[in-house]
Amino acid sequence: MEFKETQAIYVQIADYICEQILLNKWQPDERIPSVRELAVLLEVNPNTVMRTCELLQQQEIIFNKRGIGYFISADAVKKIRQFKKETFISNELPSFFRSLYLLDLGLDELKPHFEKFKKSNFN
Repeated sequence: MEFKETQAIYVQIADYICEQILLNKWQPDERIPSVRELAVLLEVNPNTVMRTCELLQQQEIIFNKRGIGYFISADAVKKIRQFKKETFISNELPSFFRSLYLLDLGLDELKPHFEKFKKSNFN
């Protein structure tokens, strides 16, 4: 995993875990890789992964079964989507709309590009 310098590593790892859940690679009530396994996989310090797990636990996306590991909450997908939508709308959408306005692009012009993107990336 290549990390960006503009965001804390533990937050980027949380995004990675959430993406795995949204892509149905990791299912609700399923155990996620251990802190050590994730640290090795992502080439980071286990303490960084532990900080990620604490963040995701606070957001009720994962939960800890003591002595067994971390598991994905039953409503994790709903919580992730809700949080990511709010973040997208407040942080990224204004810049996107500004670009649309400056380029005189309509949403109807973007739809075929979005459909092509979905087809080539998620089918």
